[in-house]
Amino acid sequence: MNFMRIYGRVLGLLRPERRLAVVLVLGNLGLAGISFVEPILFGRVIDVLATSTTRTQDENWAMTMRLMGAWCAVGFFGIAASILVALHADRLAHRRRLAAVAMYFEHVLSLPASYHQREHSGRLLKVMLTGADHMFGLWLSFFREHLSTFVAVISLMPVALWMNWKMGLLLVALMAVFTVINRLVIERTWRAQHAVEDYNSELAARAGDALGNVMLVQSFVRLALEARELGAVIERLLAAQFPVLNLWALVTVLSRMASTVTVIGIFLLGSILHFRGEISVGEIVSFMGFATMLIGRLENATGFISSLFFQVPALDDYFEVLDTTPGVGDKPGAAVLGRVRGDVDFERVTHSYDGARTAVSELSFSVPAGTSVALVGPTGSGKSTTMALLSRLWDPQSGTIRVDGNDIRDVTLESLRANVGVVFQDSAVFSRTIGENIRIGRPEAAQAEIEEAARKAQAHDFISALPKGYDTMVGERGVNLSGGERQRLAIARALLKDPAILILDEATSALDTATEALIQQALETLMRGRTTFIIAHRLSTVRKADLILVLRQGRIVERGSYEELIAAGRLFAELAQRQMPA
Repeated sequence: MNFMRIYGRVLGLLRPERRLAVVLVLGNLGLAGISFVEPILFGRVIDVLATSTTRTQDENWAMTMRLMGAWCAVGFFGIAASILVALHADRLAHRRRLAAVAMYFEHVLSLPASYHQREHSGRLLKVMLTGADHMFGLWLSFFREHLSTFVAVISLMPVALWMNWKMGLLLVALMAVFTVINRLVIERTWRAQHAVEDYNSELAARAGDALGNVMLVQSFVRLALEARELGAVIERLLAAQFPVLNLWALVTVLSRMASTVTVIGIFLLGSILHFRGEISVGEIVSFMGFATMLIGRLENATGFISSLFFQVPALDDYFEVLDTTPGVGDKPGAAVLGRVRGDVDFERVTHSYDGARTAVSELSFSVPAGTSVALVGPTGSGKSTTMALLSRLWDPQSGTIRVDGNDIRDVTLESLRANVGVVFQDSAVFSRTIGENIRIGRPEAAQAEIEEAARKAQAHDFISALPKGYDTMVGERGVNLSGGERQRLAIARALLKDPAILILDEATSALDTATEALIQQALETLMRGRTTFIIAHRLSTVRKADLILVLRQGRIVERGSYEELIAAGRLFAELAQRQMPA
C-alpha cells in the first residue's frame, strides 16, 4: 500500500544517523517490554497478598520483596530508557527535518527551467515546508510512540494467550476490530484526502501569486476579488475535508465502544473463570492491565494512522518533487573546465522542449575567442534557446556544442557556467542588499572590486546616493529599485564575475536612451577580449557585432556583418526597415 511505502521512505531518511537511530530503537524495545512486564508483576503481587494465609509471614515478606525488587529494577530501566529516547529523539528529528529542507531546496534549484515554468513557486515552497514538518512529527512519534506501540501489541498477544487463551481471545478480538475499522475508513477516504491536499496546494499558489504581485492587485482594484477567489478555494477545501473528518470521528466512537465492551467482557469472563477455579484474582488484574495498556496503545495506533493518513498526500508531493529528474547533470568522471579562451562551436544542434515542436534545428556555426556574435530574428525564432543550450540549461536531442574543443557534456556544469556570464532581459535580483546582489557571481569579491564593477556599469552614483549605499535592501524582486537600476546591477554582476563567455539577453532593453548610451560604453569595455553573444530585437544595438546570425523558426537563415545583411535585402533588412523611424 502507498500508505506504508511513504512511511517506510520517511524512516529511510534517517539512514545518515543510523547508529543513533539503532540505539533509540533498542531503547524503545526496552520500553515496550516494560509495558507488559509491569501488569504481570502487579498480578503476581496481588496473588501473593491474596494467598498470604497459606504461607508464613517470612515467606510472604520474601516473595513480596523479590517481586517489588524486580518491579523497581524494571521501573528504573524504564526511566533510563525514557530519558535516552526523550533526549536524543528530539535532536535527531530536528536535525533530519532541516536536512530534508536542505536536500529538497538543493534538488529543486537543480531542476530545469521547464519544470519551474510548470510549477508555481508558492506550491513548491509549501510542499517543502509542509513535507519537512510532517516528517519531523513522524520521526519524533516513531521513537516516542510508534515503535514501542507496535512491539508491545505484537508481544502482548502471545503472552496473553499463554496466560489464559480464553481471556486472551478478548484482546485479539479488540485488536481485530481496531484493524478492520481503520482499514475500511482509509479505503473510503484515501482519494478524498488527496483532493484536499490539491486544494491546499492551490491555496498556497493563489496566495503566493497575489502576495508576489501586490502592486498589480492594488492598481487594478482586485483586493476584494482576490479575497473572494481565495475564499472560494477555502470553501471547496472544507467541503472536501469535512466528509473525511466525519468518518475519522466515527473511528474514534467505534473504537471507544469496542474498548468499553472489551473491559466489561474481561470482568464478566474473568469472574466466571475465577468461580470455576480456572484463573486467579491476580491474573484477572493482569489482564485488566493488559486491556488498559492495549486500549491505550491501540488508541495511539489509531491516532498515528489518522495523522499519517492526513499527512501522506503532502509527503507524496514532497517525494514526487524529490524524484523529479534534473534536466541535465554531470556525467560520471566529468572533467573540470578551467579558465577558457572562449572558442565556441555548434555542430548540427537540434532541440525540442516537448518532442513535438522543434525549438532549434541543425544549428551549425563557429565563434573564435573574443568574437562578438548577435542573434536576431522574430520572437520564437530560437535565440534564447540557443544560448540556454550553451549554458546547458538543457541538452540538445542531437548535435554537439564545444567550448575550446571540449564537448560541454563532458565537463562539470559548475566549471562550464563559471566561464559564462549572463545579463538577462528580465534583470532578476534577490531580496538582499545591493552588495550581495552584485557579488552573486563572486561571493569572495572585496568591496573595492564591487564598487569598481558598479562604476563601470554606471551604477555607483545612484548606489552611493542611497542612505545605506551598498547595504541597501533591494526588496522582493528588486521592488525598491527602478527597472534601469536593476539592469545596471545585473551588468555590474557580470563585470565582477569576469567570464570568458558573455551572453547579453536584451541587456539594455529596460534603459532609457540617455542611460543606454552610458551603459553601452561599459558594455563595450566588458565585451573587449571576450566571446560575446548578443540577443537583440533592437537591431541598432548590433551594428558593431563581428557576426550576425539571423534565425527563423529555429534555423539560421542568414549570417554576415550588419552591412552585408542590409545589402542582401532579405529577412534582416526587412526587420531593420520596420524599426526605422517613420
